[in-house]
Amino acid sequence: MAHAQNRYDVIVVGGGNAALTAAISATNMGAKVLVLEKAPKHLRGGNSYFTGGLFRFSYDRFEEIEALLPHLNSDEKKSLEIGPYPKDEFYSDVMKVTEGLSDPDLLNTLVTQSYPTMTWMNDIGLPWILAYGRQSFFHEGKRRFWGGLIIESVGGGKGLSDALFDIARKNHVDIHYESPALSIEMNDKGGVRSIRVKSDDGYQNVRCSTVVLASGGFEANEEMRARYLGPGWELAKVRGTRYNTGDGINMALQIGAQSHGHWSGCHAVAWDLNAPKFGDRNIGDLFQKHSYPFGLIVNIKGNRFVDEGADIRNYTYAKYGKEILKQPERVAFQIFDQQTKHLLRDEYFIPQVTMVEAETIEELAQGLGISEVGLTKTLREYNECVQEGKFDPTLLDRKSTKGLNPPKSNWALPLDQPPYLGYGVTCGITFTFGGLKIDSMAQVKDTSDLTIPGLFAAGEITGGIFYNNYPGGAGLMSGAVFGKIAGESAAKYANLVE
Repeated sequence: MAHAQNRYDVIVVGGGNAALTAAISATNMGAKVLVLEKAPKHLRGGNSYFTGGLFRFSYDRFEEIEALLPHLNSDEKKSLEIGPYPKDEFYSDVMKVTEGLSDPDLLNTLVTQSYPTMTWMNDIGLPWILAYGRQSFFHEGKRRFWGGLIIESVGGGKGLSDALFDIARKNHVDIHYESPALSIEMNDKGGVRSIRVKSDDGYQNVRCSTVVLASGGFEANEEMRARYLGPGWELAKVRGTRYNTGDGINMALQIGAQSHGHWSGCHAVAWDLNAPKFGDRNIGDLFQKHSYPFGLIVNIKGNRFVDEGADIRNYTYAKYGKEILKQPERVAFQIFDQQTKHLLRDEYFIPQVTMVEAETIEELAQGLGISEVGLTKTLREYNECVQEGKFDPTLLDRKSTKGLNPPKSNWALPLDQPPYLGYGVTCGITFTFGGLKIDSMAQVKDTSDLTIPGLFAAGEITGGIFYNNYPGGAGLMSGAVFGKIAGESAAKYANLVE
C-alpha cells in the first residue's frame, strides 16, 4: 500500500462510534487511515458522545455476558437474573418495531455480528459494565434487566467516545479536526480518487484509495428536517451534535449513490422542555425522560395521547417524541405520584430538570401551565378505569385499564398518592432513518444498484434498518458492526487497487 504524503489508503469521514470503529478496524488490517472530523477537538465525537453508551446484542448464555465483564464478582453474579437474548429474538424485535420493513440482509448482518463485534471491541480495549441504573430493577430479590439491553460502555457516551479516540491514536490513525469533507472526487474508472477538504489551511484534495462515510444523518439541519420529515420538524430540539447536517449523505448522492430507507422517519424522544437547541456536553443524555411507563403523559390541555404502557420503554421511546411534536405548542407533561417515584431514572433528578411538585392535581396543573379542568378530568377517568392486578416493573405485567382511550396496557397504577410530580418535555430528535444504501459488506450502492468502487458507509448515514421506530441500543450496535465491516472492507479494497 502506498503511504505517500497527502495520500491515504482509507479516509473516514466522521468522528463517532461508527467512524472510529471503521478507522481502527482498517488500521488493524494494515491500512494508512485518516479521520476527518468536522467538529473542533473539544466538540468531537458526533452523536455517540451524547448517548448512554448502551449496546444491544444477541447472546445465548450468561457466560457470554461474563466474558465481557472480567471484574464481575461472585455476589453480583448471584444477584443477577439475565436470561438469553438469542439471535431470532433480536431479529424479531427489530422487525416488530419497524413494522416488518427492515432490510433482511442488513438486519441479519447486524444480529449475527453483534456479539462478535462486542468481543472485538472488548479485545481492542473498550471496557464494559452492567447497565444497572438505566436498564434494571431490583425485584423480589433479583436484579432483572429490561428488553435485551444488559451492557453499556464505561462512562456512557462520553466514555465510549474518549476510549475510541484513545484507541485510534494508539493505532496510529491520523485525525484532523475542524476539517469538513466537501466532496468526493472520482477517477475515470468510476472509483474514488480523492476527497476535497476544507481546513485552516484552505481547500485541498487528499488522495486516497477508499472513503468510509460515517458522518451521521441530517437531524441538525433544519431545512432538511422540514423537507424530509415534514412541517414542524424544524422546531424540534436536537439531542446530540450540531454537526450532523447531512453533508456526507449529500456528497454521496452527488456522485450517484442510491438513497434508501425511511427518509420521513427519525428517532425522537421526550426531551426536557427547557433543554438547549443542541446537545449539552455537560448534561449528555440526561435531558431525556424515559420513565413514562410508570406514570401518565398529557398535553397542555390535560389530555392523554399515547399508551404509556404499550410495551417496554426500549420499544416505544424512540417514536413518542414524534407524538409530542404533534401536540399543542409541541409540549407534553409526564405525571407521577409517590408510588413510582423510586422507579424514576437518574435523569429525573438533575438540577436542570423542568419539574413541579404539588400536593394536589389542581396545584400541579397550575405549576405546569396545564388546563386544571382537563388534567383533573383525565386523572379521574384514568383512576376509575385502572384494573386490579400485580404491578411488576420488570416485565409486561398486564396491569391495565379498561374502557379508556387510549388505554394503558401495562403498569397501570391509580395516581392518588401525593405529592404529585410533573415534568415538562418536548420533542428531541436523535437521528434520522433515511440515508445511503449499503450492502452487508458496507459498500455503497449507486442508483443502478451497483457498488461504487471504493466507497463504503456505516452508522446513521445509512438507511434500511430502522423504519417508524427503533429498539434501544441498536443504533450504537449497528454503527459498530457496520463500522468494523466498512473498515475491513475498505482496507481490503485499498490493498487490491494498489
